[in-house]
Amino acid sequence: MDLVAYVSTAPGRGETVLGREFHTVPGGKGANQAIAAGKAGARVQMIGAVGSDDFGTRIRENLIASNVEVKGLRTVPGHSGTAHIVVDDQGGNSIVVIPGANQALDALAAGDEELIAASDSLLLQLEVPFSGVAAAAQAARRHGVRVILTPAPAAQLGEDILSNVDMIVPNEHEAAVLTGSTDPEQALAALLRDVPEAVITLGQRGALYGNRDGETIQVPALPVTAVDTTAAGDTFVGVLATALGEGRPVREALRRASAAAAIAVQRPGASSSMPTEKEITDLLASR
Repeated sequence: MDLVAYVSTAPGRGETVLGREFHTVPGGKGANQAIAAGKAGARVQMIGAVGSDDFGTRIRENLIASNVEVKGLRTVPGHSGTAHIVVDDQGGNSIVVIPGANQALDALAAGDEELIAASDSLLLQLEVPFSGVAAAAQAARRHGVRVILTPAPAAQLGEDILSNVDMIVPNEHEAAVLTGSTDPEQALAALLRDVPEAVITLGQRGALYGNRDGETIQVPALPVTAVDTTAAGDTFVGVLATALGEGRPVREALRRASAAAAIAVQRPGASSSMPTEKEITDLLASR
């Protein structure tokens, strides 16, 4: 559950500021990407865990209402995961994630591998234990399913995960943590030593794609006024995976993902800000 406070300027260390709004919105990177993909036209299965609290009930109901299938979503005793988010007047955000029930996802449960095997793509994030991420990636590899990893929260990754990833999609900060380079082109080259394809999202500067065949694509961001960037990256990844699953060329898939993110940042909230397939198509047609 995203606990979102809107402020003029985010507080510094030891500082207290007054906010103007507060919202609780179902979120989490996995759920956000699932909803983004579902709204973009994909059929989506969610493997995850929520707590036995009221947040868990709301998260499950929100996924169902967003046409995400939840037979892989388990309920465990205790609190659901929460993200404590501060959004400033420029639409920037800072986030503290408390995993809660997500910690239970340290391995695959009965039926999870069958859900993965029946899929075109598996989207993974790092808000669950690495052992669970590795197990899911390995299951996808066994069944020839494309693995797309968002390495967030940023962390160094082992061979047990990276060797089974087909595409990695970090933002600039995450790419720097993974590679030690703050230069996107250098970071991209370093990422491609570990995975076959990589996309670095660059905020207002768009996204940079590369693969081991030497192809690089720079996709500009659509110029918009950001209200809340909280779900931009998750929207980008969910729509990118959907477009690739539809067989669209990489450049077109990236343009659709960029357009979807541009729509999302103009609206407050995370999952509530994500566009439909028609909205994405209409925006691209208008540009």
